[in-house]
Amino acid sequence: MTSEKIDVNTDYDLICVGGGIMSASLALLTKLVQPKLNILILERLDKVALESSAAWNNAGTGHSALCELNYTPEKEDGSIDITKALKICKQFEISKQFWSYLVKNNLIEDPGEFVQKMPHYSWVSGEENATYLEKRFQTLKDHFMFDKMEFTKDVSKMMEWFPLIANDRSEDEILAATKMERGTGVNYGNLTRKLFEILETEYNTEVQCNHEVLDIDPDDEVEWSVKVKNTVTKEIQHLDAKHVFIGAGGGSLLLLQKVEIDEKDGYGGFPVSGEWLVCKNETLIQQHLGKVYSKAGVGDPPMSTPHLDTRYINGKRELLFGPFAGFSPKFLKEGSHLDLVKSIKFDNISAMFGAFWHNLPLTKYLVEQVLMSHEDRMDSLRKFVKNAKNEDWELMVAGQRVQIIKKDEFEGGKLQFGTEVVHSKDGSITALLGASPGASTAVQIMLEVLEIAFPEEVHSDHGKKILAKLVPFWKQELTKELFDEQLAEVTKILGLE
Repeated sequence: MTSEKIDVNTDYDLICVGGGIMSASLALLTKLVQPKLNILILERLDKVALESSAAWNNAGTGHSALCELNYTPEKEDGSIDITKALKICKQFEISKQFWSYLVKNNLIEDPGEFVQKMPHYSWVSGEENATYLEKRFQTLKDHFMFDKMEFTKDVSKMMEWFPLIANDRSEDEILAATKMERGTGVNYGNLTRKLFEILETEYNTEVQCNHEVLDIDPDDEVEWSVKVKNTVTKEIQHLDAKHVFIGAGGGSLLLLQKVEIDEKDGYGGFPVSGEWLVCKNETLIQQHLGKVYSKAGVGDPPMSTPHLDTRYINGKRELLFGPFAGFSPKFLKEGSHLDLVKSIKFDNISAMFGAFWHNLPLTKYLVEQVLMSHEDRMDSLRKFVKNAKNEDWELMVAGQRVQIIKKDEFEGGKLQFGTEVVHSKDGSITALLGASPGASTAVQIMLEVLEIAFPEEVHSDHGKKILAKLVPFWKQELTKELFDEQLAEVTKILGLE
């Protein structure tokens, strides 16, 4: 059956590609700042929030740097660098402020359906790691964002915090842990669906599923012509848009490469799939409440930081351990096995090769992970839960993520962890590449995209006033008074006391 072509003259102010947390956040922020803008969201699957935003497909931690040790590296002089932790902590609080605004204004009825109070712990073993964790604690607790942090080397205290991990420990084991009581667990799938519901019911914003964006071309009359295929009827449309945001998770890179802007050149991507051990024993699940992060092994990438997590998914409490890395050439869970090959272009081949050559330990790590047996994974878990039984845990495949590869004048190419916004000079097209801590900092990232795409709205008196209500921390230098005041209010509104 041949695809039927239909030219549609509808002129959109913004088309968002991808039905995940990023597009949902950007579209709703844009509508709140300027309701008159005409926005369309396009998702190629039959429902929103099925890829990286789905609850089983991401860490769901509410990454706020309260427990993730890779955000606080030890410097050569032995001191602890907390710069990234402070930045991410503020960004997550900005997300919480936006959500609380929606609750306060009756746009979301029950925040408990997507966010819960969840203590965040860091836990390490061995003398060297314990020394590091104590130094980290001493450095962080002097900052007002972390002044409620607790530290212990006492196993009896750990038995109160996380008995499943502290159980059966011998007296000669050196252990250390920190606790942040105000941590959260977030179901980004539920949250994404709620944001799209607000867009459709309150702001008359279309969310079209089963629509795949094939290409984005410059247009003489408006900025961009978006070529869209209906995956059910096979019809092809051409939609006009002044602005386009590509927020299609791992699929963003392949689409960005088709766009005629110089800024896209040199970017590549390396796909990594995640896997979890999921507990099937209800007794064990009820013995653990919290998110416990430890240190990645020597030479292991930041994405490998092991953690034992309580999660609430589909109304049920779950217990997960991981992540374990897998390999698939797909850029999306529902992607194509040719994605990686298709992404290699003349302008990024040197970056791809350079990144591979300078990250041979990562390649070795991935090969080892892929070859792991169930027993090997259980042995990793037993470092956390001493007497874990094979029959109590099963393997589940999580989402795909694509790590950014960028040109580098010294190494040819560099593998970059985190997220990055790539955009045209005039801001008419933006794309989000990369992964963690993505979802947790979605509001901050999308505020930056909003400013790039619609500076006249953001910097108008009206825009500034609205944004100050939506996210009081936006563009603000934080003080202890402002932080404490906002934290107390948000905690109450989101039901996180």
